[in-house]
Amino acid sequence: MLFVQKYGGTSVGSTERIRAVADRIAATVRAGHAVVVVVSAMGHSTDALVDLAAELVDSPDLREMDQLLATGEQVSAALVAMRLLAMGVQAKSLTGWQAGITTEPVHGNARVSQIDTRTLQSLIERGIVAIVTGFQGIAGGEVTTLGRGGSDTSAVALAAALGADVCEIYTDVDGVYTTDPRVVPNAKKLDDISYDEMLELANLGAQVLHPRAVENAKHFAVQLVVRSSFTEGEGTNVVAMTENRMEGRRVVTGIAFERHVARLAVVGVPLEEHALAAIFSSLAENGVNVDVIVQSVVDASAVDVSFTVNESDLGRAVEVVSSLQPTLRFHKIEREAPLAKVSIVGAGMISNPGVAAQMFVTLRDAEVPIHMVSTSEIKVSCVIPAHLVEKAVQALHQTFVEADTVTPLTNAER
Repeated sequence: MLFVQKYGGTSVGSTERIRAVADRIAATVRAGHAVVVVVSAMGHSTDALVDLAAELVDSPDLREMDQLLATGEQVSAALVAMRLLAMGVQAKSLTGWQAGITTEPVHGNARVSQIDTRTLQSLIERGIVAIVTGFQGIAGGEVTTLGRGGSDTSAVALAAALGADVCEIYTDVDGVYTTDPRVVPNAKKLDDISYDEMLELANLGAQVLHPRAVENAKHFAVQLVVRSSFTEGEGTNVVAMTENRMEGRRVVTGIAFERHVARLAVVGVPLEEHALAAIFSSLAENGVNVDVIVQSVVDASAVDVSFTVNESDLGRAVEVVSSLQPTLRFHKIEREAPLAKVSIVGAGMISNPGVAAQMFVTLRDAEVPIHMVSTSEIKVSCVIPAHLVEKAVQALHQTFVEADTVTPLTNAER
């Protein structure tokens, strides 16, 4: 079998942990399998590099930041390769561009455009373990990075390009949990989770997998496993929806939450000016990511529109919208922070009416006020006061997970 194994920053955070990673890679090789490894930077070294740049300049050049940050993964890759070579395992470290990863010409948050696998295939055929730097590639001769968490994306992209049998994501937890065990100590590890559920959880604040990695895994049908680099547990399999639960499926698979949310409301927006298009186009052009949007009709000529942004973007969002007031003639802007967002996610919600109502009842009984609501087929999100987020997560976990509610399949589904 061909394995792609990705090791996160905590997994290679010290020489002792690098020894353990090398032992795991060597065991896979000695079992007769081919391995391509993707590594993140050691521990919090990327944060340290960002801090170094911040000490020198307020707004570092993006091209130079990519040059700087790409060095963190190179350290990890070289050290893992050195250890494997000392153990008698043939290995070679490669930067993203040496591994054939080409990206779009964007610094700081590039997307992989193609992968030339000839170098990696040659190493695989010769029994050499390639240790590839995650999080980076090349575009037009320039080093580019894929954004924070991009090593997951590197691993999935390589697995897809190489036709790997399995892509294993090794981290400091032993799988995907129903929620953050630091908030709910009795959170349950999931044996399996669908691509769609994992993508929703990743987008809603769960930090086990990068959303783009899950998206690519689903698109290319990459067999994905999340497991701990510190234990020998089975981990969690990320699978297609049809593989998930033969006898029934969970109504709610997990609870995600996101802190540092802010709400901005634009009051009295005139309809005839196409103001909503102008507001959200301007926010996008200025790099402000908008999440939950709620519109309410005031009268036949105006609406109020509320939306959430990351708390760090609130000031910029207010500036952008305020600059439109002379043209759009809305009444005023209101802001609210700090807030948080809590979400329930589950494929079983598609065929189960009343899940949202049960969520609202649970939050009401826990005395957690709801400020905004957003839904999709498999998730319901509520914006709530920031200081109540842990209370809300614990109450929702008690209702939906600890009750272990499973929806039986109908006769038609059978």
